[in-house]
Amino acid sequence: MRKRVTAAALAGLLALATAACGSGDDKTSDTGQVSLRMAVWTANEAHLKLFNDIANAYKTSHPNVTAITFDPIPFDSYTTTLTTQIAGGNGPDLAWILEGSAPDFVSSGALVDLSGKIADAADLSPAATKLWTTDGKLYAYPFSTSPFGVFVNNDMFKAAGLATPAEMVKDGKWTWADVVAAGAKINKVEQKAGMVVRDFDYKSWDNLASVWSGWGAQAWSPDGKTCGFNQQPMVDAMTFLHKAIFTDKAFPGPGVAADFFAGQSAMTITQISRAALLKDAKFGWDLVPLPAGPSGKYAVIGQAGLGALKKGKHADVAADFLAFFTNPQNSASLAAYFPPPRKSQLTAANLAKTNPLLKPEQLQSVVIEGIAGGVVKPSHTGQAELVQAVRAALDPLWKPDADVKSVLDGVCTAINPLLSK
Repeated sequence: MRKRVTAAALAGLLALATAACGSGDDKTSDTGQVSLRMAVWTANEAHLKLFNDIANAYKTSHPNVTAITFDPIPFDSYTTTLTTQIAGGNGPDLAWILEGSAPDFVSSGALVDLSGKIADAADLSPAATKLWTTDGKLYAYPFSTSPFGVFVNNDMFKAAGLATPAEMVKDGKWTWADVVAAGAKINKVEQKAGMVVRDFDYKSWDNLASVWSGWGAQAWSPDGKTCGFNQQPMVDAMTFLHKAIFTDKAFPGPGVAADFFAGQSAMTITQISRAALLKDAKFGWDLVPLPAGPSGKYAVIGQAGLGALKKGKHADVAADFLAFFTNPQNSASLAAYFPPPRKSQLTAANLAKTNPLLKPEQLQSVVIEGIAGGVVKPSHTGQAELVQAVRAALDPLWKPDADVKSVLDGVCTAINPLLSK
């Protein structure tokens, strides 16, 4: 059922490319009362408060806009739900778009062209806007360009007689081999989980890019035509990960919940937007870069773009609010949780002003340097179908006796027809 819904939703989304004429861009004015709805994946109270503060400021200067609501959709079903809403004619006016869905949204003609609408657009980093631009036109504002880092529970490391990750980084010993050794010892000594790839949960496989990129592995080639799952770098990375899970017990296995922010694991890979969850932490914590892999040091970036939908009831007002939401002043406020694409704001000193829980050196090593040299998580046209196909084909891997190479060959068999479309 999930696959059928996804396919139908994508068909509706892509159909917008031909339906776009006469919608959205042709709306030059809105009269009367206007209400806007923005789809977001976060339900974090601090995030939503900031969004509402910005919305209230906009409404003050735009009295015809009587309501702006932020509609949280669970992360696991976000894109499927969003595209289903669009296909059903009840889509939002604006939406966060995850990096994996960017090619579909940008190529479909579903989004309003933002060229000339964004304040100080020249300040936007070309690397940040690349995924959201085609033919020189910007179709979504990359309001969050956030590298993955590792939050660590220093108390657990000390209790297990281990050096802290910051000390390991200083000594040049912060590698995936070191992480697994530490996670295995903490699991054995303290009966706590070692490393958790947050939001993976043996379902959202693209989050494993934060691991396999350390081997130089890729889900598919840069041109999107060749499967990378059965190439040697990925085989080596997944073999390492499988052993770390089922033999070393350095990662919690399938079905085991271990929330770092609740003190249930020693490490978690996630982004700085989650730092707010540590405001009242009862343990000593730190933030360090991803560990080095066999291919050396690396960084992986998660991106979210903000777009206005052409099929929205008030596409022109939505685009205007988007421009206000992302202007330099509001971008600086959003930087408290979402690293901005504006070059002038992307300094450790600036980010520290709005991220009081994080130290400038943490922001420099994880965020600033990560954005400078990181790769974005996998994205491809037809991403929703690819996500489902890869997930189903990877399921046999998450068993103790799995044949890693055979499973990865099966992934390529499953997705090669999709990659060749």
